[in-house]
Amino acid sequence: MDIVGKLPVAPAVKVYMLVMIDYFLKWIEAEAFVQKKGRWAEELPFVLWADRTTSKVATCQTPYYLVFGTESVIPTEVVIPTARYLLQDQENNDRILTQDLDTIDELRDLSKIRIAAHQQRITNAYNKNIKVRRFQIGYLVLRKTFQNTKDPSAGKLAPKWEGPYLIDAEAGKGSYWLATLEGNILQRSWNAIHLKANYI
Repeated sequence: MDIVGKLPVAPAVKVYMLVMIDYFLKWIEAEAFVQKKGRWAEELPFVLWADRTTSKVATCQTPYYLVFGTESVIPTEVVIPTARYLLQDQENNDRILTQDLDTIDELRDLSKIRIAAHQQRITNAYNKNIKVRRFQIGYLVLRKTFQNTKDPSAGKLAPKWEGPYLIDAEAGKGSYWLATLEGNILQRSWNAIHLKANYI
């Protein structure tokens, strides 16, 4: 759940939007509220409808289908009837809706599997070019400086690395405990991406 704003003032002086997202179903609920410029508040239902009826890459389904277990009928099909709309009678439609509701749990389980496979593909693509830095215990390393560890008076010429520190122990996969040259261990472990070898 999140609040978006301040947006241009729309009718009824609404300028904020409350957005709630179900991350599994990708179902979005949004509501405009005070204060409101412009016509974005009137366009909000149409934007939500477009999102809910668009197939997502991760699930291969629309959020509407995952929530209600049936395909949506777009308003245009009611105004300008299509074959899909004209050939349905109430009895047949009720039977199909009942079947869809009976299989919705299976559909959601398949979508969970598709999401997991999609996330694995993204992870593999991201990690393809990652080179893990490995350090041995006793190695000298430099630690990247951060905004809270930089000297504020140094400005742009502040050093980007500080140290050297000794690798005291491995804290986990890709993270290490550091110690000063005097042997004092730092309060927390550091990820290898924030360290680089120091050659004296």
